[in-house]
Parts: sequence; C-alpha cells; structure tokens
Amino acid sequence: MASTADFVWMDGKVVPWKEATVHVSAETVLRGANVFEGMRAYWNDEEKELYIFKNREHLRRLRQSTRIMRMSVPYSDDELTQAFIDVIRANRFTEGVHFRPVVYFGEGEAYAWKPEEIRTGVFVLAYARPHLASIATGVKSCVSTWRRNSDNATPSRVKAAANYHNSRFATVEAKMNGFGPPIMLNDRGEVAESPGACFMMVRDGRVITPPVTADILESITRQTLIDLYRDELGVEVIERDIDRTELYVADETFFCGSGAEVQPITAVDHYAVGDGKVGPLTKKMQDLYFEIAKGKVAKYRHWLTPVYGNQKPR
Repeated sequence: MASTADFVWMDGKVVPWKEATVHVSAETVLRGANVFEGMRAYWNDEEKELYIFKNREHLRRLRQSTRIMRMSVPYSDDELTQAFIDVIRANRFTEGVHFRPVVYFGEGEAYAWKPEEIRTGVFVLAYARPHLASIATGVKSCVSTWRRNSDNATPSRVKAAANYHNSRFATVEAKMNGFGPPIMLNDRGEVAESPGACFMMVRDGRVITPPVTADILESITRQTLIDLYRDELGVEVIERDIDRTELYVADETFFCGSGAEVQPITAVDHYAVGDGKVGPLTKKMQDLYFEIAKGKVAKYRHWLTPVYGNQKPR
C-alpha cells in the first residue's frame, strides 16, 4: 500500500490528504508533465529537531529541471522552503522524513508551456521514512537489460516524472528476477546509475563513479559523498566511465541518493562484491553522512535547515 500522511502542501496552502487532487485532464496526469525533487529531513533526538538536508542545493536543481522543461514556477525559493516546513510541521513528524516537491503542468493545451496557455502548480508530499533495513545488510543487484535514458532523448539530468517509466521497466525486471535495485548502462554500454540513485565503487582504495555526462542525474548526494571522501576521509575519488565487467572485480559497490542514502551492494549478477559484506569505506561514509545529516557535526550545520525551531513538536 502506498504511503500516506495527514496533510499535503498544494498550490499555496496545507490541505488534508484527500483534498490534494488534480483534474484527470491535467498534463501532469496525461503525459507525466512534471518535475520534482526527492528530499530528506533527519531527526535529531537530542535536540528534538528535524533538519532538511541541503535544501538550497535541491531547490537549485529543481530550478534547473524547470528551466529545461520551460516551466514557470509560481513561487520563490523562500516560499517553497516555507512550504516544506509548513507541511512537515502540520504532519508533526518526529522521525526521518522523505518529501517530494513537485512542479506540474495542469489543465491547458497539449505540450503548452507559456503561463498564459497552461496552469503551473506545485505540491509537496511528505512521508515518515526511516532507514531501509538493507542499509545495514546490503542488496543484491544486477545489470539491467534496459538502457538509461539518453541526454538526447529524455535527459536524466532533468528530474522529470516521465523519465521514471525507464526506471520502472528496469526495477520491475530486476524484482521479477529476484534482485534488488538494478544497475543501468547508458546507450554507450557504460555504467550510468540505478533507476533511482547514483552508483559508486571502490577499487584499490579509490572511489570511482561515473561522470555527470554518463546520462545520470546530477545527484546532490553523489557530490556530497565526493566532497566528504576527499575532504574528511582523505580518499581519492575518480569520475570516469565504468565498464560492466569492472562491477565484478570491484572491492566495494554502493548506490547513493536522497532516497537510497548510502546503500551497500553486496553482489552484482551473482558475483559477490568483495567478501559479500558491507565494505569498510562504505560503512565509514554511512556513519559520517548520517552524523552530518542529523546535525551532529558542527562544521556542516550550514548544510541543514531546521524545521521546528522554536515551535517544537508536541
């Protein structure tokens, strides 16, 4: 059953879940004409506070997606940030939260984009979402037979709902074959990403990840981990193409993203990754990432936006 919550922020106000609706004729329904962000807020139990992780960076990427889609967002970044805070407060979350701001085309002419020709709206869905159990145990992955969207067709750089039909094909196939999230190759046969997260691997003590030109989303979590590996753990990070067979000889592999967080991969196509357990550089990054996201590392508090402030949840 799909996750629900008590309230949704929709087109300027917080409304009860059942009242958050769009018409069946809307372009977002008929053609998947929307872009979105997947964001997290982390609960700090000592401070009784939820912290939105890298809010500014997510808003920048949302604007990038809307620019390419020629969408006119009817709210400022400050207004959107307040919307995030308002809907999380309304739901009184006191645990980890995953939320999704969506900019969508409503009713109007097919393929229209000009504000006078089609309505553009925004809604924000928020759910309580703890860490997946597989964060500790890892997942068994495979290489999908489906290729990742090409930048010259439906660019993965745009976080658009319609792109996720590609993700759905790959995910359903992997599930039917008994695997967790798959790894997708691009149309050049190199590793791109998973249906919903970026990919990293460790070989000979170095972290390697596909470049942003490999038909991947320009992941905020990916860039965060690159920075933290280099600056905090002193680990070299290389951005380059990755061949399929490199997956079978990697020492460690993992997915990363706002939803996936730092998700270890313990096997690919029935090849054990390393010793088949969560690798040491993956575990070190998990520990550091979660400490930072929960506001426990003063150096990185500027990455966080508090939700409750003086209005602590009851």
